[in-house]
Amino acid sequence: MSAHLFASLAIRGINLNNRIVVSPMCQYSSRDGFANDWHFVHLGSRAVGGAALVFTEATAVLPEGRISPQDLGIWNDAHVEPLSRITRFIHDQGSVAGMQLAHAGRKASTRRPWEGHGEVHERDGWQKVVAPTHDPDRGRSAGRGTEHGNN
Repeated sequence: MSAHLFASLAIRGINLNNRIVVSPMCQYSSRDGFANDWHFVHLGSRAVGGAALVFTEATAVLPEGRISPQDLGIWNDAHVEPLSRITRFIHDQGSVAGMQLAHAGRKASTRRPWEGHGEVHERDGWQKVVAPTHDPDRGRSAGRGTEHGNN
């Protein structure tokens, strides 16, 4: 079985040196969605360690779609350069960089685990949650639904 783990693998034109993949892990370490040195070290060290494919954490496509205010983002063109720096380093190690695109919907606006459970409210600077419907998630505040064109 271990022989397959270290065998190369081609998926739709992407060639992986082995079958070791680092799955997305929430880091809760961004400010305004920007990748920083924490992400560089966290993701880059996995590539240095030999993982063939290294995924970012869930990366929000809209600021109100973040799981927490400290999630990575890709909604602003300025987010690209810090992520590009990390991608270049990962590629220089012979690994492939991947990104998990995300929108948390009605489950957005949660606090980081070590800050206690619960949602981050608008009064604390959070945007109104956007979800497919107006229905709240497990006792949380109802979001702004998008059903029937109600944005």
